Amino acid sequence: MVNNLSFQINLDEDKTMKPSLDLALIGNGQIGALINKAAEIVWYCLPSFDGDPAFCSLLNAHAEEEGHGYCSVELLDCSTISQHYIDNTAVLVTRMTDHQDSEIEIFDFAPRFRQYGRIFSPLMLIREIKLIRGTPRIRLRVRPAYDYGKCLCDTTRGSHHIRYVGSDWVLRLTTDMSLTAIKEELPFFLDRKITLIFGADETISESVSDLARRFRCETLSYWQDWVRDLGIPFEWQDEVIRAAITLKLNAFEDTGAIIAAMTTSIPEAAGTTRNWDYRYCWLRDSYFVVNALNRLGTTHTMEKYLAYLINLVAGGSGSAIQPVYGIDGKVRLVESIVESLPGYRGIGPVRVGNQAYQQVQHDVYGSAILAVAHVFFDQRLVRRGDNALFRRLEPLGETAVLVYDQPDAGLWELRGALRVHTFSSVMCWAACDRLAKIATRLGVSERASYWRNHADRIHAVICKYAWNHERQAFVASFGGDSLDASMLLLHDIGFLTADDPRFASTVSAIEDDLKRGDYIYRYLEADDFGVPENAFLVCTFWYIYALVALDRNIEARELFERLLSCRNSHGLFAEHIDPRTGEQWGNFVQTYSMVGLINCAIRLSQRWDSAF
Repeated sequence: MVNNLSFQINLDEDKTMKPSLDLALIGNGQIGALINKAAEIVWYCLPSFDGDPAFCSLLNAHAEEEGHGYCSVELLDCSTISQHYIDNTAVLVTRMTDHQDSEIEIFDFAPRFRQYGRIFSPLMLIREIKLIRGTPRIRLRVRPAYDYGKCLCDTTRGSHHIRYVGSDWVLRLTTDMSLTAIKEELPFFLDRKITLIFGADETISESVSDLARRFRCETLSYWQDWVRDLGIPFEWQDEVIRAAITLKLNAFEDTGAIIAAMTTSIPEAAGTTRNWDYRYCWLRDSYFVVNALNRLGTTHTMEKYLAYLINLVAGGSGSAIQPVYGIDGKVRLVESIVESLPGYRGIGPVRVGNQAYQQVQHDVYGSAILAVAHVFFDQRLVRRGDNALFRRLEPLGETAVLVYDQPDAGLWELRGALRVHTFSSVMCWAACDRLAKIATRLGVSERASYWRNHADRIHAVICKYAWNHERQAFVASFGGDSLDASMLLLHDIGFLTADDPRFASTVSAIEDDLKRGDYIYRYLEADDFGVPENAFLVCTFWYIYALVALDRNIEARELFERLLSCRNSHGLFAEHIDPRTGEQWGNFVQTYSMVGLINCAIRLSQRWDSAF
């Protein structure tokens, strides 16, 4: 079976093939790769998500002219290309047909399956190129680079493999086709299936064709079994399944960390320098991601992510935590500009690292505690919260009490201005509120009263200083008058009830001020880089949450359907969208956006027991 999302392009009509985010993601929890409509691997980092990209043409539109940083399969005289995922899997199939009606098929995947009682997810990409009919003539271009596209890899050649040597990794290509044809990029007639295995510098002792076929079958079975165990809604099943698989692909198997996106420096809009590295784990995302995983019933992924979070927020000796960490828990994510890559469509700069790790963002205390709270209440989890863990979380609450009314950079990570952001204050309230509920769960009544008193006091202060009587809305900052899309979450976080008139009034004000067409902007005031040009996709999902809470379900469903139509050919979302053209911008695939899709579908779908 194949997923109902696929595409076909006619190259006689579409000759431009300019870089776009109409990409497919494959991976296995160790590595991830992005593949474009022409079956070119345009992004692939080693040895893990946040590493040096061996294939980086996504950030270099002139890679073919300049000679390195990509891997392509070219069908000479190609006329049409179609592409799809195999149903309920992360295995991608590309079909190419030439003008003589000869046809080839390409399978791209990263092996992932259970073996010897554990998950086998090697540092490996597999490409199988199969003859379907006729006498197709193809050419392979395999040109990995290192140091962010700066240097072409040195190579050494064995009897059936080529080693590509980077600065801190070696990529071995093992194949059953002519090494000369690869090295010299010679065209040849495809008369049988050929296999390319990109992996660690290790010998493959069996037939690469047999190994690839076995790994493909095992990987297909793994993903289909994994999907079978998901708790999905009755409606929008294909959309939720693809989002769930994508969320799983963004989870780093070794530590449990879930990255914000696979890429760095895809600009938020054309002609802007809002280019950031998102290959890290933001604590703010944790609340939303854990909620989505919980709703899907993917307890193993959720449990590993919670373990990663607990190690970060409760494993240290101090009470201060930073907004973002590396996938290995790394604290320092020093930001620098890479001169060797021109950027997506030539829009630079390309950044590595993220200066946000140094910022003061007070909402992280609430985000961390809200996420970790699951271990105290979810009976399915192996590791359960206890008094010892609660005591380790309390210093975070104490910090929240100290900083809730102090200036910070806010959830939008403003680099040039500090103020008392309402969302940060609300999340500090949430830290105290959840600590009170955890203490009640544990039967520690004295601590429950202590944290409830703090939560009530913070709540009253926020209502006094963040409520703007003229706008009849909770605004972005204490004493301010500008609106912020994060206020759409006041009910979702539990700060306001759905029937509180202040919630409906805030939603109405945001509709009037921040809505452009179908999309909600984060804010519309100028920041360090000017006025935002494109809409942050997750804000529109938050708006749908609010509509559901206000029992405006018909509007919510109609908007959700329109938003789903904006996904790319493979059902994936980036970070931003241009309201005028519907084109996606920003880092890809964006975890926040896929989580928004999952949460909206679950809230809006009719129940299974009422569906038939």
